[in-house]
Amino acid sequence: MRLDPDRVKKHCARNGVTLTALLDEAGVSRTAYYSLARRDSVLPGTVRAIAGALGVASAAILDEEPPLTLRTQALVRQARRILARNPGASFENVWHTLVLLEEPPIERLRRSLRRGRAAADFL
Repeated sequence: MRLDPDRVKKHCARNGVTLTALLDEAGVSRTAYYSLARRDSVLPGTVRAIAGALGVASAAILDEEPPLTLRTQALVRQARRILARNPGASFENVWHTLVLLEEPPIERLRRSLRRGRAAADFL
């Protein structure tokens, strides 16, 4: 389970409390909170303390699936839609293209340059 900072902020807004006040009441440092927000899983004690300070169940502030899993599922759905419209296309090629489009253009360019240089050295 992941801590969902957006959900924490929404609950703070509903309760009329700032994030700083919430963390003070929960006994959680800002450093610990932001560290938890970056992790793929969180420590149950800290989550319970934050949820308790908000007066909600722990599940109300958790995102149960890691973003990578959600993004992968979305890419698979998108690839299937493309394949449905283009029956002659290869899933591997569509998948590879979608994954590459997730990267910043400069990274795609750098990767192409490395492959080109490696191919030139090979010849």
